[in-house]
Amino acid sequence: MIERRPGRLWLLLLCWVLTPKLALAADDCRHLTATGNPEYPPYLWRDPDNPEQLIGANADLLKHLAKTLGLEVQVVYSGPWSRAQEDVRTGSIDMMAGYFITQARQQTMDFIKPAFLSTPSVVWVRRGEGFAYHGWADLKGRNGGTLVNNSHGQAFDDYAKANLNLEAVPSASQAFLKLVHKRNDYLIYEQYPGMALAQTLGLDKGLQVLQPAVSSEGLYLALSQASPCNQPRLREQLAQKMTEIVASDLPQQWLQRNLQVWQRQQPPRAEPQR
Repeated sequence: MIERRPGRLWLLLLCWVLTPKLALAADDCRHLTATGNPEYPPYLWRDPDNPEQLIGANADLLKHLAKTLGLEVQVVYSGPWSRAQEDVRTGSIDMMAGYFITQARQQTMDFIKPAFLSTPSVVWVRRGEGFAYHGWADLKGRNGGTLVNNSHGQAFDDYAKANLNLEAVPSASQAFLKLVHKRNDYLIYEQYPGMALAQTLGLDKGLQVLQPAVSSEGLYLALSQASPCNQPRLREQLAQKMTEIVASDLPQQWLQRNLQVWQRQQPPRAEPQR
């Protein structure tokens, strides 16, 4: 007598149908996309030879991770910083190449620890028009600028929301131009990307930084929780490799090398006529 097990038969049939699809999904996840702030040299900026791609220290980190883990990672330009964040949040792009940790971001992103670099955020003002500044409280009552959805660390973000008047714009270029045109009294932005961008815009002679920094935050690789490739095994592999990288000199080497690359790409500044 033949024992019939329809449940088992259906299970085997289902496995047979799904196995190719699962294998395809696993193969697809060897090819990942990443993006970030496109106005963030020497960490990230648009490649002049291929503007749809981002280059910089953060991109070099991802290239190294991809090579050691047998992945292919494209670091793509998806628009201004606010748009890039939305694309990663929704899973249209798999990961963010450089992100500060906040409580809100942890609701939609998985951060790969440890941080691979850190960057200070500072107060930018027009040269010669600074004000007495010793800490966050000295920003009260003034009209400040920032970027849409930008963070400068959870502690400062919370303080700013409760106490400061910060007007947000989509891009760093807009934020610096607003400051120069006296539509803001100050701007909160990261120090080294700000120095690079101000030089690119030809604004560096007219701006200065107030000390101390408002914060100094770690830059993390972050995987979108909406990405189908965000799997425990990948997160574990990335964290293991990130620990090895941070223990080496590689992050600083990438940072210094890309600072030189970015500087070489800048057109010569015209000398003022006498």
